[in-house]
Amino acid sequence: MTRLLIAASGTGGHLFPALAVAEAVEELWLVRWVGVPDRLETQLVPERFGLVCVNAGGLQGRGLKKLLQLLRLLLASVSVRRAIRRNAIDAVFTTGGYIAAPAILAARWCGIPVVLHESNAIPGRVTRLLGRFCSAVAIGLPAAAKRIPGSQPVLTGTPVRSSFLTPQPLPSWVPHGAGPLLVVMGGSQGAVGLNRMVRAAVPALLEQGCRVVHLTGDNDPDVEQLQHPQLVERRFSDEIPGLLQHADLAISRAGAGSLSELAVCGTPAVLVPFPQAADKHQEANAACAASLGAGVIVHQHEPDQPTLLNTVQRLMAVRLGQSDSAADPLAQMREGMAALAERDAEQQLAALLQTLVD
Repeated sequence: MTRLLIAASGTGGHLFPALAVAEAVEELWLVRWVGVPDRLETQLVPERFGLVCVNAGGLQGRGLKKLLQLLRLLLASVSVRRAIRRNAIDAVFTTGGYIAAPAILAARWCGIPVVLHESNAIPGRVTRLLGRFCSAVAIGLPAAAKRIPGSQPVLTGTPVRSSFLTPQPLPSWVPHGAGPLLVVMGGSQGAVGLNRMVRAAVPALLEQGCRVVHLTGDNDPDVEQLQHPQLVERRFSDEIPGLLQHADLAISRAGAGSLSELAVCGTPAVLVPFPQAADKHQEANAACAASLGAGVIVHQHEPDQPTLLNTVQRLMAVRLGQSDSAADPLAQMREGMAALAERDAEQQLAALLQTLVD
């Protein structure tokens, strides 16, 4: 049986695509996993994948600090090489981030193929530096293709969890009624600024007949302060596929994972890029969606500014009965999302891996 080592760590944007690939190949391949202690993978990676943790980090800083980080990287590479040898690994798959560097170096050291998947339109530092040393580089968005020197990336899209690809029911706790459904995904990182914008806009939208589900993330101190029968605020939901499949419109950050989930669900979106995202990659992700007519970009602003409210009202006008136009912007945006979607990304990546070990 072919043996695959997956190196993915940290955020859901790295982990969920890797989990989708693991589930796509596990009937034919034995899958093992390498990550970093005290990160999200220790909660999300199933026991059947045999998670091994190594100490890995970035290469920020200068002088002695950077030298120490380089030494840490080399030690992590030794640890990953040991895991490859111990488990007789045939190939490595990584989704970038801190753990990708030692995984790529160890795979090269052992002479086995390594596939790197980059989901963002602006590749991360590891992808830019080490993509040329991989057997293959796959990308989630076309804009990344020219930003990875020394490689010829393959466009596969970004894998999503299987529940996003099959019809899901609308959660029973969603407000009932005939009004259009707005789903807000604040996210666990950088959510507060977005949430404050949304809360300033929500009263007017509720008054006009919208139903609103607001997923605030864990960092928000103001959760559940606004009460209304057509509003539900929650920190988190594990029923996001059902929410997005039935939503008329979403408001979301522009992480690559969220964008892929919106795309396969065909959910029109107002995208509010996280201003502090590295290399402004969320701006570039959002621009890819906007170029296809799938999303509208609203930059983060102070709650007293009307930009977000005006944008949502304009997009919802037909469904709120406030426009006589026969052209519904949300229907057109759904077509854009369909053009952005890659519904078999995990299968494409599994096939790419298979070609490298045959």
